[in-house]
Parts: sequence; structure tokens; C-alpha cells
Amino acid sequence: MKNFAQITLIFFFILGNVNAQQEKGIIGANNWLYNWTDFKPNQKQYDEPTQILAGTIDKDTKLSKRETYMLLGSVFVTNNATLTIEPGTVILGDFATKASLTITKGAKIIANGLETDPIIFTSNRSVKRSGDWGGIILLGDAPNNKFGNGSVASLYSDLAQSAYGNTNYGGTNLESNSGSLKYVRIEFSGKRIKNDDYFSGLLLACVGSKTVVENVMVSYSAGNSVEMLGGDVCLNRVVSYRSNSNDFKFNYGAQCRLDNSLAIRSPYVSSSSAARCLQVASYNKREEVDFTKKQTHVSANNLTFLNDSENLKSDIEMGLVKEALYIGQNAKLEMSKSVISGFNPAVLLENTIVINQENLEKVKFANMYFNNCKGNIFVEDDSNNEDLENWYGNSSFFNVYSKSNNAETFIDFANERRPDFRLRINKIIASKAGVYANEDLGLGSLD
Repeated sequence: MKNFAQITLIFFFILGNVNAQQEKGIIGANNWLYNWTDFKPNQKQYDEPTQILAGTIDKDTKLSKRETYMLLGSVFVTNNATLTIEPGTVILGDFATKASLTITKGAKIIANGLETDPIIFTSNRSVKRSGDWGGIILLGDAPNNKFGNGSVASLYSDLAQSAYGNTNYGGTNLESNSGSLKYVRIEFSGKRIKNDDYFSGLLLACVGSKTVVENVMVSYSAGNSVEMLGGDVCLNRVVSYRSNSNDFKFNYGAQCRLDNSLAIRSPYVSSSSAARCLQVASYNKREEVDFTKKQTHVSANNLTFLNDSENLKSDIEMGLVKEALYIGQNAKLEMSKSVISGFNPAVLLENTIVINQENLEKVKFANMYFNNCKGNIFVEDDSNNEDLENWYGNSSFFNVYSKSNNAETFIDFANERRPDFRLRINKIIASKAGVYANEDLGLGSLD
């Protein structure tokens, strides 16, 4: 009996230790990527379209799985209408007309797929590429930090003057409801507009807290995978895969909780301009915003950001690998229990941020797992990060640092059909001496 009690005690000790270790990065008793995600979407072919979606949808409409739909040009859901999409429905974005779907203020989209039957938005081309079509845009009436509200009219080509009212966003309703996206894939979006402007795969502009976004995968977007302008919403189990631009971008007073989500970058498809897993800013131009309003605040928990390099050291030397996170002035980020693996460096702060107590309180990292990064946290254009290293290296933050390749770091990194990007439990080893040892600022064992 005594031996049984001892064995039971040991079992629960091990179980508790495993659960504690699995807290970092994306989590789940099972791999929640199974069934509904697709990491090789260019190999899929779909039926020819049987229905066309074009112009304005101004009354409640339901899309059926038995049909294949073609988005033609700029499609707007207006007049407080609800667009409902059945699980398993396929919607093709037209390449020639820069197709996009916009849910205007007051309207809703109910796109609730199933784990075994996701809803798919993809390109209509036989050979699919990033930027084949526009993307999905949700416009709400929650607040932002701009003077006035906002408009996304510049995104659309050949937009009639009468349609400009459909592009406005912003208001005072924190709890506004633009609908629900569950088990949805958005593929090959991010059409180029002009110059260096692109659609985002999923753009949320002043979307309110009653909007649901969970189990959404954005793959091969030429623009940002997910972009949020103002608003107040929780994003859960969102996947960005091989985006040319940012994976997650928050701006203009966005109040967001980003939980249990994944971004996988490739240095071979990233834009030549700065493109990060996470960019948090409060504005593009200071004169645009009202500083009496809330500035951007992102709470990020259990994220996994990884760079998929064949040879990380070589890719860094060639300038193909950038920072994973970029934080702008007057923005706030609280990040915990997350994994950042294979970047140069892990985090970059805008060069206008003064390193003092007030600003350091706005950017918090705790219970993090920094792996295989050439440096950890820097101010832009400044190679001296001693103050930052001392601050975030304090043992009270419980951050952990390692040098191991992706195959050793994640449970099943190389599985092309069913990858598992949860952290291997034996890779979490508490740091003992220098939390940011000097050798961690170099390339270390990146070869």
C-alpha cells in the first residue's frame, strides 16, 4: 500500500510538471490544428463555381455547401443584413477583379465551419499564388483612437461614389457584433492595390467585443494575414502561415486579446520590407490620433512564433530574417507564456521609445521561451541593449532561453500533413546563471 501511494504521488508530480511545462506556446491536450487546417493549400483543386456573388447583398442570405461560389469584384453586405455560410462551403476569390468581401457597419457574417468541415475562401486560379484576390473585411462601430472615425475606401478599385458609405468604420459601441468566424481558412489573399499597399487576408476595423474570431487560418497572404484597426475583440486559435507581410498587425487604438495562436514565417517568401509575426502600433502618423482616447493595447498569451529556415545562420547573414515583434511608441503589449524561435532579433522597439520605467511598464514579457534568436530585445538602430537585457532578464519574469533547432523544439515540426507545433516538454529548462548571457547575443549554435 505504501509503494502504491508513493507511485501515485510520483505520477501526479510528473503530471503536474508536464502540465506546467506545456503552458508555453500554443497549448491543448490534443493538437488543435488537426483536420481543419491545410499547410499545402496549393495542391487543392475545387469544383467550378455554380453561383456568383457580386455587388451588394442587402438582405439576409445563406450560402450552401452544395454550391461553389465566386466572389466577383468588391462585394458588400449592407443594410444590417446577415450573411450565413454553411460548414464546408467553398468561396473562390476572382483574380481578375481583385475580389473582396466586406461586412459593413451593422451587418454580420456567420461563418461557423466545423473542425471536420471548415469554410474555405481561396483563389480561383488553377496555379494559386499569394495575392490572387483581396480578402475579408469586417467593419464595426467600436472605438478607435483617430480624430473622427475611418474609411477603407482606398482598398477598392473602380468603387462607385454611391458605395463609399459602405467603407466607413468606427463609433462608440464597444460591444458591437460583426458576426462569427469559426473554422475558416483564408488562402492566397492580399491582392496588391497600388504602390506598396495590399489587402489583408482578414481586416478587422473597429470590430466590437461580441464578434467571435476563433480557429481561423490565413495562408499565403501577400498583405498582412490579420490586421486590426481600433476595436475591441478577442482572437483565439488563429494561424498565420507563410505571410509575405505581417502575421498579426494592431493599430489605431486596437484593444485586443490574442490567445493560443500560431505564426509560421518563411524567410523565402517574406516581403523585402520589414515583416513581422506581430506588429503593435498606435498610429502611422501622430497627427492622426487623439491622445485622450485609448491607445493600442494587446494582451498576448500562449503564442508560438517560429521562423522556418533551412539554414538559419546563412539566412540571417543574407539579411532574410528579421525581428519577430515590433512595438511602436505609445503602444502597450503584455505578452506571456509564448515561444519565439529563430529570429534576428526576437523583439525590436521603435527608435523613438525612451528606455525608462514608464515605457518598460508598457511592454511586458513574462514566462517566455526565447529560442535560437540572434539577440533578444533591442531598440531600433541601437546595438547597445544592456538596459533591456538587465530588465527583462530579471528572474522575476521567469523567461527561459535556449539554442535548439525547430525539429528539437516542437513535437512534430517536419510532418507536412499533420504538423504539431506545441513545444516539446523536455525543451523547457529553467535558466540558471545569466538570463541573457553574452553568448546568447551572437549566433551561437545556429549552424
